[in-house]
Amino acid sequence: MRIGLVSDSHGELHNLKDAVWKLVHRWHVNLLAHLGDECEDVDAVKDVGLDILQVPGVYCRHYQAPDVPNRIIKEIEGRRVLFTHTARAHENDLPGDPDPEQLAANGKVDVVAYGHTHIPGARVENGVLWVNPGHLKDADKKGHAPSFAVLDIGKEGTRVLLVDLKSGDIFDSCDLEAV
Repeated sequence: MRIGLVSDSHGELHNLKDAVWKLVHRWHVNLLAHLGDECEDVDAVKDVGLDILQVPGVYCRHYQAPDVPNRIIKEIEGRRVLFTHTARAHENDLPGDPDPEQLAANGKVDVVAYGHTHIPGARVENGVLWVNPGHLKDADKKGHAPSFAVLDIGKEGTRVLLVDLKSGDIFDSCDLEAV
């Protein structure tokens, strides 16, 4: 299964729409995951015919709503994927929100997809793939260009590609060995 990962759109719907268009038409993703900070922005792209998963950002009003999951674990092609805004516990977590670092350390997840830092990156640490697709802002004080990620999970393995939104170029990738 191929999953499009976006994060930190912060209301810049033109960039979100551009990313989703590329994810659908170039990368042929089956699922779109928005990893928070303005996750409600996906309302602008709900008509693309994709399944959409979203988690709120830690400062979003939805984060404190007990009926809205702040972190979602989904089994995809035999991999347990955690969708979260942060890569670690946060002071705004609700009681009972799982700690991403503990889930990874205890072997409860294989992939952690997160946002929050606006810094794109992918790495394997202790057998867990950690991926941050970056942000979708035109300008960001941390100096990274807008980007998104393509997470491909299959029997042959798991691979993530980090893609520059404007150029469409892959600027990083990371692989997790087959199960």
